[in-house]
Amino acid sequence: MHCRIVGAPVQDGAGRMGCEMGPSALRTAGLVAAITELGHTVTDMGTLAAPLPRPVTHGNAALKALPEVAAWTALLSDAAFEASSDAMPIFLGGDHSISAGTLSGVARRAAAAGRPLSVLWLDAHPDFHTLDTTASGNLHGVPLAYASGQTGFAGSFPDLEASVDPAHICVFGVRSVDPAERRALKAAGVTVHDMRAVDEHGVAPLLREFLARVKAENGLLHVSFDVDFLDPGIAPAVGTTVPGGATFREAHLTMEMLCDSGLVSSLDLVELNPFLDERGRTATLIVDLVASLMGRRIMDRPTRSF
Repeated sequence: MHCRIVGAPVQDGAGRMGCEMGPSALRTAGLVAAITELGHTVTDMGTLAAPLPRPVTHGNAALKALPEVAAWTALLSDAAFEASSDAMPIFLGGDHSISAGTLSGVARRAAAAGRPLSVLWLDAHPDFHTLDTTASGNLHGVPLAYASGQTGFAGSFPDLEASVDPAHICVFGVRSVDPAERRALKAAGVTVHDMRAVDEHGVAPLLREFLARVKAENGLLHVSFDVDFLDPGIAPAVGTTVPGGATFREAHLTMEMLCDSGLVSSLDLVELNPFLDERGRTATLIVDLVASLMGRRIMDRPTRSF
């Protein structure tokens, strides 16, 4: 497989600084080497420069850095569309607001190919607020709602050329959902498997069912991986920790099953805040998880000491 790495050092959508160092930390932890060692080719497109803020406003006074995030969204949408032309793009965040751009870009690519786009959202939060409903004003909480065509973004975020059908979205591993998001997810028809569902049924049956649907529809699959999908005990380098996340083996099994499916066409790695890490522990784990997604088998794991 040919992979394109795109760095998106965005921290305007988060509540604390540090995510802009995420792309550098993932590169330092050996992301490119881990992928190439598995036989893939990698083109590192470098790191995008911050665009000029867009002159946009909104009536919700709580919103933070709207002009900056709107500009990043437009830039990343174009970058994602280009990067996905003949390769699997891997977007290195940055906070989760980057997915407003990456998702809208790969949705355009899927529409151009005449194939449906599905999304697996691995996150402690569904990020399904609109600009009207967010109380914190942190725009890393809105990308999935925006990319799936929910109302409340017109005139502030770029107009969508293609959106993701909510029926093709699976939010997996959530454990912190605001009431407005819960109502919106249900109304939109998004599949939600929270951590209780994972506890009761396990990763495999839930994920297998979703992947079977994607395959039956001849769909492309975008995976958006937030560090806080993982339990903070194994991945401390994130500013939005929620206890009770995916364990080491649950996370690797998720990636191994995605690899086996052969369906993944694009990937986000977001919310890594190296300032909060312990000697690169979280960045190294993320690289190992990507290696599982790209074909590393369980008996080929390196021995590591921390």
